Amino acid sequence: MITPRIKPSAFWRRQPGGDLFVQDQRQAKLGGFIANLAAMDELIDFSAIAAQVDVACPRADRSKGGRPPYPTEVMVRLLFIQSLYNLSDEDCEYQVLDRMSFQHFCRLDGALHIPDARTLWSFKQRLAQGSLGGRAIFDAVSLQLQQHGYIPRGGQIVDASIVQAPVTQTNKDEREALNEGRKPEGWSAKRMRHTDGDARWTKKHGKSFYGYKVHANADARYKLIRQAKITAANVDDGQTLKDVLDCGNTGARVLADRGYDAQANRELLHTSKLRDGIARRAKPGQDRRARLDGRNKAINRIRARGEHVFAGLEQLGGKCVRALTLARNELAILLKCATYNAKRLVWLVSHDPMPRAP
Repeated sequence: MITPRIKPSAFWRRQPGGDLFVQDQRQAKLGGFIANLAAMDELIDFSAIAAQVDVACPRADRSKGGRPPYPTEVMVRLLFIQSLYNLSDEDCEYQVLDRMSFQHFCRLDGALHIPDARTLWSFKQRLAQGSLGGRAIFDAVSLQLQQHGYIPRGGQIVDASIVQAPVTQTNKDEREALNEGRKPEGWSAKRMRHTDGDARWTKKHGKSFYGYKVHANADARYKLIRQAKITAANVDDGQTLKDVLDCGNTGARVLADRGYDAQANRELLHTSKLRDGIARRAKPGQDRRARLDGRNKAINRIRARGEHVFAGLEQLGGKCVRALTLARNELAILLKCATYNAKRLVWLVSHDPMPRAP
């Protein structure tokens, strides 16, 4: 007789029978905690997202045999669980093993095998190849938002936020070598593998930050993320405006802070037939600023809604990353953006079930 690899624990003693009333009461109370998860399961078509992932990131060749892979839909659902609750790969494996609600959401009820941390890591490696997987998931969720009637409305709010990464301890010469794509003198191959060569230092309000930056475009009506671009933290906000503009918004105004105040951006908006809502910097020596301050205040009153988006990402743990390369962290941040949109859709449907027609 073959000894089982995992022996049953005495902790899980089977009770002789069970009180159905107690089970019903517990399930009813549990329903309040998983209401958002259940609504997301109902509103989001994960099979359509999985189909887009398979097109963008085809499976590896299985002609040589091997254990059949888990369905892509199951793995995509695991990624949403991981992003929604900010879990590591190991924590995600444990939570799915332990929580029946997670097993039901991931369509793993009664499954003999559940994806482990290594399987989840390998799937994310597949999605990070060419930076296509995260974009495919984000675009698929965006398409479903419009299918539910939540099209981009009210104008565009463009802003950027720093996403911190684990700090790499280096001196000035080593940092310059890494920024130039070279291996610092005396470094081993192992140390290079454990060093993030894509993250950069930047300063904001006199404080230094290390990591990346998410440049996002949210519509002013629904506060849903419509476009997103991930860069190193030292990239200037104003340089990415062309990458996050959304031509599908029914509003013609683009709102942004003073970091986007540049002649090139104003010309870009004019060429795209969009209204300029970029806050202005004061000119050197400018004393009479009443008109300038009044204009900026009017812009910031609406633009502040974009800060709610970044606060939502922060609640999901989207203001810090664990991986060490731009491709992997881009995947993680885009997954957070897609999860934020899905969670926001649940709220919109419950509070604004009949969106107005454009």
